[in-house]
Amino acid sequence: MSDLQLHIFEEFAELARTLASAQRLLLLEHIAQGERSVERLAELSGLSVANASQHLQQLRRAGFVETRREGKRVLYRLGTGPVLGLLSALRQHAEYNRAQIRDLVADRRDQPDRLEAISREELLLRMREGGVTLLDVRPQDEFTSGHLPGAINIPIEELERRFAELPAQTEIVAYCRGPYCALSFDAVTVLQGKGFSVRRLDSGFPDWKAAGLAVESAA
Repeated sequence: MSDLQLHIFEEFAELARTLASAQRLLLLEHIAQGERSVERLAELSGLSVANASQHLQQLRRAGFVETRREGKRVLYRLGTGPVLGLLSALRQHAEYNRAQIRDLVADRRDQPDRLEAISREELLLRMREGGVTLLDVRPQDEFTSGHLPGAINIPIEELERRFAELPAQTEIVAYCRGPYCALSFDAVTVLQGKGFSVRRLDSGFPDWKAAGLAVESAA
């Protein structure tokens, strides 16, 4: 192996070491939903602000995140590289190799709610045909940063008191942060109990965005 090849693989290894932290991967998961301040990221991730800041600085040095200043706040967003694709590939590889993750995914697939899932390809077809309502059950700030075209936002904790905002005769597709996010599972359970025709998207907003599909922003 030449010195150049060795240097290249050392660069790869350094990037891998940056991602070798559950806390940093969790921070990237939240940043994938939209720009966040370090205070908000610390709150979402259960970290102290100082600890979150240290992890974010390492992610920034590796190019996984970028920052911009808004007044006194520093906001973090994903870097310009294929970060979402990398996270998706890492998740798929983990599911393939790790029995515990495979069991978790299989358990969810065995749930009746999982039978109501809709693939991204089928949803695109339904959106072109019309007659489907997209329901984003993530928190409002995540929806504001970016969402599927035409989606309405009812955070999961508000769903039971906002049924009147949903069409009774149109199929609803609920989605949230990704395949490990339970919010859309909960939405399907609640809405089916009220007689709505509802399915869940089998992925989430970051995967939709990573696929290069259109998104909207309320920012």
